[in-house]
Amino acid sequence: MLQSRQGWRELALSVLLAAHFTQAIKFWPFPQKRFTANSLIDAGSLGLTGDVRVAAFGDFDGDQSLDVLSIAEDEQTLSVYYWKHDSFSFEASTPFKHPRRILNAVPGDFTHTGKLDLLVMSEGTSKDQLDLTVYPALLSGGFDVDHPLKLPPSSLPQPIPIDIDGDMKIDLLGHPPTGDELQVWQNIWNASAPNPELYEVIPAPFHNARCKLLNPHSNAVVDLNGDCLADVFLVCDEGSGKKSYQIWINNKDEGFSLSQNGDLPSGVQSITFTDVDRDGTIDMIFPTCSSVSSSTGLGTDCYLNIAFNQQLSLCSSTTDSGLKKGIRVCRPPDDLCTPDSNFKFDLTDDPSNPLFVRFPLTSVLPKSESLLVMDTTYSPSLPSSLKLGDANLDGFPDILLIASHGQDRVPHMLWSVPCAKDLPGCGPEGNGRRSWKLADKDVESLEAIKDARTVSFLDLDEDGTLDIMVQRTGSAGHGKVTFVQNNFYYDAFFLKAIVLNGACDNGMCYGPNGTAKYHPFGVSYSGATYKYTVLDTAGHRSAAQVGQLPQTSYHSLQTPYSFFGLGRTNNYIENLFVGTTVHAKQHWIDMEGVIPNSRVVILPSAQEGESWRRELFLRPGEWIPWVTVTVIVGTAILAIIVFVLQLNEKREDELERRRASHNINFDAL
Repeated sequence: MLQSRQGWRELALSVLLAAHFTQAIKFWPFPQKRFTANSLIDAGSLGLTGDVRVAAFGDFDGDQSLDVLSIAEDEQTLSVYYWKHDSFSFEASTPFKHPRRILNAVPGDFTHTGKLDLLVMSEGTSKDQLDLTVYPALLSGGFDVDHPLKLPPSSLPQPIPIDIDGDMKIDLLGHPPTGDELQVWQNIWNASAPNPELYEVIPAPFHNARCKLLNPHSNAVVDLNGDCLADVFLVCDEGSGKKSYQIWINNKDEGFSLSQNGDLPSGVQSITFTDVDRDGTIDMIFPTCSSVSSSTGLGTDCYLNIAFNQQLSLCSSTTDSGLKKGIRVCRPPDDLCTPDSNFKFDLTDDPSNPLFVRFPLTSVLPKSESLLVMDTTYSPSLPSSLKLGDANLDGFPDILLIASHGQDRVPHMLWSVPCAKDLPGCGPEGNGRRSWKLADKDVESLEAIKDARTVSFLDLDEDGTLDIMVQRTGSAGHGKVTFVQNNFYYDAFFLKAIVLNGACDNGMCYGPNGTAKYHPFGVSYSGATYKYTVLDTAGHRSAAQVGQLPQTSYHSLQTPYSFFGLGRTNNYIENLFVGTTVHAKQHWIDMEGVIPNSRVVILPSAQEGESWRRELFLRPGEWIPWVTVTVIVGTAILAIIVFVLQLNEKREDELERRRASHNINFDAL
């Protein structure tokens, strides 16, 4: 009987302890991690179910989280999937159907209201033209599908968004339905007009331009001469399979001038722009293949090519003016937006040319047979470009691509690494700028995908890491979209930045008669430029450059914000230069002492002399609670030490008083 009572007491005690432990967990200050492994992790479809194709990214509801725009299987129905932080997934909005088959969709604030509209490029009434339609954004959310804005059509090469006249409104650059001359769809929107029109077609401000745009092309709006003002890169079709390029420099009100042109290498595929070697200039990187299968989109005998941009380098000292005998020889760290009219790309494949490096794909992927360069699951086929992003936050962009292994289409990550002996892209002695190495550790979730058709970088849940979205054919039975969470721990910092289009003053937009009030956080535009200098832990200063949304054509899937790793640093960002396309005397600003691991939002002003608004949002790191606990524990320990010392001091004072009271004054006797 006594043993029975003892057993019941032990059971009751166990239940009581379990209850107290459960209550303690509720008040535990550290949230349970969703992903714990230090690796790439398969996060699933995150709500993007069904036969959908992601066509573009954008912040459609202005909550500073990345949403996705999808095209349904019928290739006419569009849906926005909004990111929901609480459920860590996307939530579909009400879809709507476009009357014609969609070829591309580009989010942008075309009506300059501070909300994302939607430009849809679709099959035209003629086989040689594209129909262009803009669906304006509604203040209550979604798009005004009942009152779309019809635009003058274009030829089949997709026009690119560009601010051609410096008013920060989105214009378009492309060809008319007939003829090869370049034209501009100039934004003339005036909502207060009786019958407002969105665009007026005018000749492009490119003097004597002779360029028949390639279809598909790699045209881009990005700063190439280093003045923080976006230039134009065009890919031209020379006939008989030959391709050339043209670089047009932005001279603000004076239009554009042809700075450089030349032939592109044989077998060239899509061109991507990034600062490969972290020298503060935008370089070109692209694959070349000897042949491409029209049925599979696979290129054989492929090479990776890097064309480095030769410009003024960064001055080694902050006190260096950059001038020598009155001639600019380098850029001071506090003056990075100095143009270099002598910049150049040299695409000559010669060992004596340090500005052009190429190496075979098999040198980094020895088991790969070919490279996927065209996505043939869409008609017409879409270019599958190399995706560049700093996935490990070391300050150098890594490469994401899809290679074939027999019948499988497998995505791979290539880490950017310093040059060393026997590494691809480096000289015989290991000299060179950068090389790449296959990521082969803890990437099983990525390489387990065997039916990839496109890949892209994005930051899921805005946590400061570049994750991966893989679109799939569905033949493996795992759906059409898979997200791969980048859960590697890196002892490094990042910065995210977005330049808005100046649609609203003081960072706040208002609807008609003040009926709505909202922030224009989602309305980035093509052409913004970022340059920054940072000190590493050894005190070495380096500069880097990043462009904002330079390419939007052919489902390029670039994020509206710019993301760049800072590497290991124990300091603030010294100087962050932010450039726009405004035709003002100074089209850029310099921000000093920007805090790493933050998001910077720039609201420029198109008016001369008006100040720009800058907002910085800090991301609370996972270490914040631990720092709090450390401070509290440290304070408690110090308080205990002070309390003990105080008690000892009081005891010593009491003993001293007692000894003094027992002393005999012999002089008084």
